[in-house]
Amino acid sequence: MTAVAPLPKSDSNAALDKRDWIAGLEKGLSIIEAFDDANPRMTASQAGVRCEMTRTAARRYLLTLTYLGYVGTDGKFFWLTPRVLRLGQSYLESARLPRIVQPFLQRVTSGTQEIAYVSVMDGDDVVYIARNGSTRAMNTGVVLGSRVQAQVTAAGMLMLAMRDPDWLENWLAHHELKAYTSYTINNKDRLRLELARIRQRGWAISEQQLELTYRGVAVPLIDRKGDLVGALNVTMPMGHESSEDAVSRVLPVLLETARALRNLI
Repeated sequence: MTAVAPLPKSDSNAALDKRDWIAGLEKGLSIIEAFDDANPRMTASQAGVRCEMTRTAARRYLLTLTYLGYVGTDGKFFWLTPRVLRLGQSYLESARLPRIVQPFLQRVTSGTQEIAYVSVMDGDDVVYIARNGSTRAMNTGVVLGSRVQAQVTAAGMLMLAMRDPDWLENWLAHHELKAYTSYTINNKDRLRLELARIRQRGWAISEQQLELTYRGVAVPLIDRKGDLVGALNVTMPMGHESSEDAVSRVLPVLLETARALRNLI
């Protein structure tokens, strides 16, 4: 039997022959991903614990990343530098989807007067890869590259609902549902019911799941082969508009735009 390397956290189905696996690259990237809002500065020992490697190994990777300009240090603590943003920028500049959808997002913004986004799934998160519209005062600050747990956004719930049922059950079994507001669905049975409703009607609405007084409406982005590639959505303050009125106002624009994109992606 051919040995294969472990699958990455992303939803890749491709196995990799052991001869082609570069463990050092995996570990170097895991060091970068270990930094987050709860761990913005770490010692080599702390990084080693988070990445399941020895302090000595973690220190070598950190010093290499420091030499390359991706990490800064004062001799004890290490932190990421702005150079890391080049990695995400390379995706935004090279990937087809963000470039193709941009003029269509302008159409959505013009037709709804709301902020429009395109997002994709990466592991357990929704990642926003394109947007159009003026920034409103949201505490979550959704900007290009922002990552949000999938089950608290309309786009994320839509993409979860459209996954294979066995995959979804496995995801639910191993995923912790974090509550962001008092309205967040953090009960797995309730989430199953909501995802089933979304799957049946083909679009999603999320209200106050991530931030109070905000709602999102999302539709799927399907490519010419019939595969789900992402979600198109708008976010808006709830204000004095009912859910029904909001859906009636924005859903036709979203659906029309998604249909127009189908033969282009």
